[in-house]
Amino acid sequence: MIPDLLILAQETTVEPSQLGFMVVNGLSLGAIYAVLALGFVIIFKATQVLNFAHGALAALGAFFIAYFATIINIPGRWMEGAPGWLQWSLSVVFALLASAAVGMLLERIFLRPMLGEALFAVAIVTLGIDIIIRTITNDLIGLNSLPMGDPFGLSQIGFGCEAGRFLGSIDLTDVCTVRVPYTTVFQLSLTVVLVVGIALFFRSRTGIAMRATAWDQETARAQGISVGRIFALSWAIGAAMAAIGGLFISMFPRRPGGVDTFTAFFAFRAFPAIILGGLDSILGALVGGFAIGFAESAASSYLTFEFLGTGFGGVVPYLVMLLVLLIRPYGLFGTEEIRRV
Repeated sequence: MIPDLLILAQETTVEPSQLGFMVVNGLSLGAIYAVLALGFVIIFKATQVLNFAHGALAALGAFFIAYFATIINIPGRWMEGAPGWLQWSLSVVFALLASAAVGMLLERIFLRPMLGEALFAVAIVTLGIDIIIRTITNDLIGLNSLPMGDPFGLSQIGFGCEAGRFLGSIDLTDVCTVRVPYTTVFQLSLTVVLVVGIALFFRSRTGIAMRATAWDQETARAQGISVGRIFALSWAIGAAMAAIGGLFISMFPRRPGGVDTFTAFFAFRAFPAIILGGLDSILGALVGGFAIGFAESAASSYLTFEFLGTGFGGVVPYLVMLLVLLIRPYGLFGTEEIRRV
């Protein structure tokens, strides 16, 4: 009797879980949208500017990471014998600093002269910045994808795998109930670190100055706060966060080939998360990012309509955004404003 049971157990096939795939995919998308939304919200909180160049900054930041990590290999070429993951991590830091510098430069050249102008005019300026950066980045990337050089590759963790293994590192040939890419674990871990870091930053002296500037620029200036410096800092942080979002987009399993010309368009899919959570809410960026990520993942997994084709999952976040705006025009956590017309 016991040998028969053993034979039966060996012949049992492992079926991938659609629910498990939906959850893992939702977590990955949620981390991407949350990080992109955080960068957008920080710029809006400090400057009241709708930054339509955020997607282009994400693509440029991802290009910087690929460039530093795989093309010029800085600082890896100076660190003989150092672990590969450490070399790659330092390359990412260099790329984020370059992205932050670009953000500060854009603010100084294009946005600083627009102080006092209508916010609609400033938003149009960011559209022009988006076109310029996107065109330059597309030329730099070229027709082929640039690998990110990350140490995770295609590695995954398997749950409920065949051959009696419940949990462990697997490759693409293993059959498991649930697969969790190492990149997803990295995305979630870094997202938590960023959220905690931003929360602590806003408790610091500079963070309080940024909050005061967002509340009332004239009063902040009267208290000795350099509004121009706060604006530059917000754009630096926003550009760095956009670069991290571009990194997340350009990793397995989202874009296994690396950064390409599609990265900027993918980043624009974070706008429903930004609107859903509220343009000026850090908590809203986090909640909106994961809400939209799970909504898109669930729709892609379970809502299939032949007459709508296969891309219906990408439409659902915008439907959720529209429904929320009908009920709460300022988002779930956004600050309500009453203006005299």
